Amino acid sequence: MRPDKPAAADHVDADHIAEAARLERTAGLYPEDAEQLLLQAAAHLELAGARARATTLYDSLLSPSAPHPPSAPLLIRALKASNLWEYGHEAEARAIIDGIRTAAPHDPAPWVIVAESLESHDELEQAHATFTEAATLLLPSDTQDPPYSTHPLLFGRHRVRRLLGKDHDEWDALADRVSTAPVPLDELHDPKRVWSLGSENPAELRAEITRIQAELGSYREALSRPFPVAILHWPATELTELLTAYPALSSEYPSHEAHLATIESSLRELSASGTPNLGIVTGTVPSYEAFAASESTSPEDPSLLPQYATTLAARGRAVGWPPERGGDCWCGSGAAYAECHGSDA
Repeated sequence: MRPDKPAAADHVDADHIAEAARLERTAGLYPEDAEQLLLQAAAHLELAGARARATTLYDSLLSPSAPHPPSAPLLIRALKASNLWEYGHEAEARAIIDGIRTAAPHDPAPWVIVAESLESHDELEQAHATFTEAATLLLPSDTQDPPYSTHPLLFGRHRVRRLLGKDHDEWDALADRVSTAPVPLDELHDPKRVWSLGSENPAELRAEITRIQAELGSYREALSRPFPVAILHWPATELTELLTAYPALSSEYPSHEAHLATIESSLRELSASGTPNLGIVTGTVPSYEAFAASESTSPEDPSLLPQYATTLAARGRAVGWPPERGGDCWCGSGAAYAECHGSDA
């Protein structure tokens, strides 16, 4: 044990290492979920300070020899860059960040990760530029209800602009409007707050405690956001195989076209009723049969279908609905959602 590190901290590190190992073993058992499981394992390794091992996991996911191509390569690259910078590989991290900005992903997550990495290393102007590039790409100037996934972009940009002393603009106002924190963003992101931490004035200390509690509440809300309420989608070939093997399910799926229409209408009804965090999970017959076996239930039991969908969503397999603005339709047709199942939205 290092003399400068308390025993309790070593114990926490060991817990993270053990959890990372468990997740890696689970990824070997469920290769279709390996990407999500290994990303969680890498996060635990980072928390334990085993950053080189985390980088090895990111590299394994990005390797051309990986069993499955990554579904979110730019997200993995962003996580790798952030991790590399934290243990001295600044030049490589910067090169990856530049590549991500050039690629201009339509997923907000890589933008947030690289911008926050720049911010944490006092590259405030570059962080601001990155947040702004992302907002320009992903948020129409007239939007009043930005997708939940873009909220960290707005909040991060607001925070950096406060640190730079910039005046509010329309996106700052939008960030204020969508924030659910009990303390206004201007207070949460006030650069002068650091001085109040050394204050001997009880009122100032109480105010700072209130702000910190508000921040923690926002983080907890984001971390505890449940997996999506997911609808099960069968691609045409999988549905044909499913109904050939289990014809009793034909009453659930009279045709593939009807199946797709039912998915869209069900999601719209849920959205209209105020249900948040909607998604779609894609089923495969082997996976469904394995799930039925694990439940000791016949695959022909229609009540098993929603349980299967919920399990896939809990394992990180859900894709958010509706697709991002300009994104492809969820059905796999290759057409834009606005020209496919979203054409009459």
